[in-house]
Amino acid sequence: MSIPWDYPTPFTREFTVTKNDIDGLGHTNNASYVIWCEQCAWQHSESLGLSVTDYQELDRGVAIRQAEYNYCLPTFTGDKLVIGTWLVDCDGRLRLERRFQIVRSGDGATVMRGRWNLVSVVLSTGKTTRLPDRFIATYSSAVVQSPTD
Repeated sequence: MSIPWDYPTPFTREFTVTKNDIDGLGHTNNASYVIWCEQCAWQHSESLGLSVTDYQELDRGVAIRQAEYNYCLPTFTGDKLVIGTWLVDCDGRLRLERRFQIVRSGDGATVMRGRWNLVSVVLSTGKTTRLPDRFIATYSSAVVQSPTD
C-alpha cells in the first residue's frame, strides 16, 4: 500500500501499539504519540549527522517553542503504525519547523499530524541564540517543500 504522505520523502519509522500505550479509555494515550514524535525526531537528526552528543559538545541545541498535535483517529493495541517526519523550514537564524504524520499501516489512514516550532538555544543557559553554522548546513539541506508550494 502506498502511504499518502503530506510531504515528499519522509524519514520514517515503523512500530506497533502495545498494551503499555493504552490509556483508561481503551485507546492509545496521547502522551505515547508525543514520545514517538520525539524519538523519531532524534533518529532523523542523527541520520542527518547531528546527535545529542554533538549538541552537548557545541553547547547548542534546538528546543520546542510551540508544539501542536492533531489526533485524527484512535489507535489500539496491535495496530501497526508508520511515523514520518520532515523539516519544512530552517530560517538560517534562530528557527526550525518540523512536521509529523502518523499513518496506520493496515488502511493507510492518518491517525495524527503534528508540528513543532523550534528555536536555537545555548544548552548551558537556555537563552536563545543564532543557529550554529553546522546546524544550518545540516538542517537546511534536509528541508522539504510542501507539494503545493
